[in-house]
Amino acid sequence: MSTTQRRGSDALRAGAHRRWALILLVIAAACGCLALGWWQWTRYESASGTFQNLGYAFQWPFFAGFCVYAYRKFVLLEATPPEARSSTELTEIPDGLLPQRPATAAPADDDDPALREYNAYLADLAKTDAEKQNRTSA
Repeated sequence: MSTTQRRGSDALRAGAHRRWALILLVIAAACGCLALGWWQWTRYESASGTFQNLGYAFQWPFFAGFCVYAYRKFVLLEATPPEARSSTELTEIPDGLLPQRPATAAPADDDDPALREYNAYLADLAKTDAEKQNRTSA
């Protein structure tokens, strides 16, 4: 038996052991969900029961079904894994998938005299601050 064949059979045996553990986990999870559904049903029928308990009583069996569905999907994907993509292959986001960014307005010209005056004031402050820094560091 070649090394590759031995590795494959070892992986199958390891998968079989893991498979039983997953089956037991799914059964436990599904039974737990059904038990919680039954508990919510009895809470609904009690004197303090509300329609929220009724909603949960109907919701828990769907969770149990999802546990079984997820396990089945896992087994199918394990049996036929998706094709591996090439790491050199570029992928693109199709046009129209993402919302378009809003167009930004073009920067306004410096036609505003108040804005020009304020910018000159800020430039003067920056120059004064730089001069103070030079005097204290020298």
